[in-house]
Amino acid sequence: MSPVYPFDEAATARAVLDGDGTVTEWSEGARRLLGWTAEEVVGRPAAELIQGPPPTVRPPRWNGTVTLRHRDGHTVTVWLLVHHRKPKNGGTGDWLAVTPLEGDRPQQPDDPLEQAGLIQSPCAVAIYDERLRLHRINDAMAEVIGLPEERIRGLRVPELSGRLDGERIEQRLHRVLTTGRGDDVRAYVPIGVHGRVNAWLARMAPITDAAGRARGVCVAVHDFTEQYESRERLQLVNEASVRIGTTLDITRTAQELADVCVPALADFVSVDLLDPPEPTGEPATGPVTAPVTLRRAAHQSVNPGSPEAVLKPGQLDVYPATSPQADSLLAGRTIVAAVPSGDLTQWLAWDEARMERVREYGIHSTMAVPIRARGATLGVAVLTRFRRPDPFTPDDELLAEEITARAAVCIDNARRYSRERETAIALQRSLLPQSLPRTAALDAASRYLPAARAGVGGDWFDVIPLSGMRVAMVVGDVVGRGIQASATMGRLRTAVRTLADIDLAPDELLTHLDDMVVRLSAEAGGDSSTAAVGATCLYAVYDPVSRRCTLARAGHPPPVMQPPGGRPRQVDLPAGPPLGLGGLPFESAEIELPEGTVLTLYTDGLIQSRDRDVDAGHALLCEALAAPSGSLDETCDRILHTLLPTGGASDDVALLLARTQGLPAARVATWDIPADPALVAPIRKQVVGQLDLWGLPDASFTAELVVSELVTNAIRYGTHPIRLRLIHDTATLICEVSDTSHTAPHLRRAKTWDEGGRGLLLVAQLTQRWGSRHTADGKTIWAEIGPLNA
Repeated sequence: MSPVYPFDEAATARAVLDGDGTVTEWSEGARRLLGWTAEEVVGRPAAELIQGPPPTVRPPRWNGTVTLRHRDGHTVTVWLLVHHRKPKNGGTGDWLAVTPLEGDRPQQPDDPLEQAGLIQSPCAVAIYDERLRLHRINDAMAEVIGLPEERIRGLRVPELSGRLDGERIEQRLHRVLTTGRGDDVRAYVPIGVHGRVNAWLARMAPITDAAGRARGVCVAVHDFTEQYESRERLQLVNEASVRIGTTLDITRTAQELADVCVPALADFVSVDLLDPPEPTGEPATGPVTAPVTLRRAAHQSVNPGSPEAVLKPGQLDVYPATSPQADSLLAGRTIVAAVPSGDLTQWLAWDEARMERVREYGIHSTMAVPIRARGATLGVAVLTRFRRPDPFTPDDELLAEEITARAAVCIDNARRYSRERETAIALQRSLLPQSLPRTAALDAASRYLPAARAGVGGDWFDVIPLSGMRVAMVVGDVVGRGIQASATMGRLRTAVRTLADIDLAPDELLTHLDDMVVRLSAEAGGDSSTAAVGATCLYAVYDPVSRRCTLARAGHPPPVMQPPGGRPRQVDLPAGPPLGLGGLPFESAEIELPEGTVLTLYTDGLIQSRDRDVDAGHALLCEALAAPSGSLDETCDRILHTLLPTGGASDDVALLLARTQGLPAARVATWDIPADPALVAPIRKQVVGQLDLWGLPDASFTAELVVSELVTNAIRYGTHPIRLRLIHDTATLICEVSDTSHTAPHLRRAKTWDEGGRGLLLVAQLTQRWGSRHTADGKTIWAEIGPLNA
């Protein structure tokens, strides 16, 4: 409820009309002027009270002389001041019509209000009486208000301004009048018919008579718009430096530019960018030619949902030379255009959709600012005004250019980062396995996710088939980010495959890999912290015949195993130092994996997070693994969904799941070989018999020759005991001969007169592949025959 002031409501004739011109309020002063009571007028069209055609009234304010009908039939000619009032909650608003009734009453010579010297003061001054009605103004105030003193004398502040905040100012006047203490009010409001928004400082002081009693209030108004706007511009520039460029994302940066400019500088802002020639290409550095094709990156509006926008973010549009966008890019400078002056007539006639938006929202001014950074043209920002009545000023132009220049550097940084990131991701994915090999030892599924916001790292995984139906699994993580980390990852992955191909034990393989990382670090710059290369790695070898797995790790998180029907648990495995320290030992551990065990290998990006510690991440991983699922791919997806945030991980994530499979004992045959070459023939016969049991008669001839050569070489050059093992896979027959000698055979080209040296050459020609591997007790020579028909 409004406070009660000593107002004489009959001193002003006041009426309120709705948007249709119907009277909704009728004051006592209006009854005094025209004789009509509120009951007789409220609800009727105001046009019925006007003699002749009603005047054309346009917002925000109108004043003029009108002839009105009195209740007794005669006419009254009065001067009216009409304000258009917009409600706070939206809508069309209403109209306030007022006229003073006692503005010309005679003044007393000894009136202290008359004795206040103000007429020639350069400061805008107004005098209000004890009823807080305007008593006098000087010429400077009349110029500010835009109305002569004789017309508005006797009006209250709300009646004079027509704004809702007029009542708040009137409350301050009443406080000065009753307390006798001065007050200052700062306001940023439009004053006068032009609607220009200025910053004002109103100093209010009581006017007292000879007895010291307050008889009125003197208001001196100072225009400090220039200082206010300078401070606002500086604040906006500072705000732009903080709010623009918070991420290395082009779309997000463009949106931040639009958000900063609305509503501080414009009512609607669009940011349109040029597409590079290629996804990873550079923007054009030469002159732009019309028509210009731009993609909407972002926009913002004072209206929710940006209904003024013709395009949605991500859409392309073509702009002719007559458009502000193309005009600005062609000229390489800011272009300011006004709709009323006809600057946009040709373009709007060409683009009917934008013409409709201009008419619907009353757009009157637009400013196009090119977005340029490091000599390249990136796009254009277009600022539009329709709610703010004032056009763009040269200061607005300088401010928009300053903010856009800052945003352009951020957009270019984001573009460069995105290009490097895409290149690194492409390199990373090209170095990772495109698909996992199918093996009889295990069923595998994998996932690789680059970091959502940070640079691409050096995480990798691999599945490597080994001899004897064994398979190696590896997961690693190179320290650092970017293309260098991806390239280092590729070199390490290749080294692991090479070392795995010679069947090194896991701890020996990590030792060789550690030496390589030390060499890479030395090549990159010695002991420099910025050039040092480091990595972690986990290497495991699973044998489906023995169902045992040998593992070793170098500073990498241990794997998680889930036996069939059991709970997931972390494998107890010696940690080992990270790769690149040099000279420190690695230890292997061997565990038994029942058929159907799921082994989970991962990089630390999966379980580490800012929001939780490693133990909590490990618990979530075990929880996701324990949930029933139909396939390993479903389990991979569930793990990522459970452990990673919606917006993506802060670090790269590599995940490898492997479900072990065992080889039935019926598919393995083993013989101990006596140290007698004469017994090779009976061994060949036993091999043929075993192949007949397996239904592989077509492989008998090749198997006999391979077994004969390998067994003979073991007896002749090896050390006892000697063992022959046949492994039958669905498509492969593997022949293995083991002895306790550590001397490995090698393939050589026999000369014409040599009596030997052709055996291994024959084995190489007859088999799919062959090789040797060292064991704890000696070595094993193996050969694979296949593919088999059975």
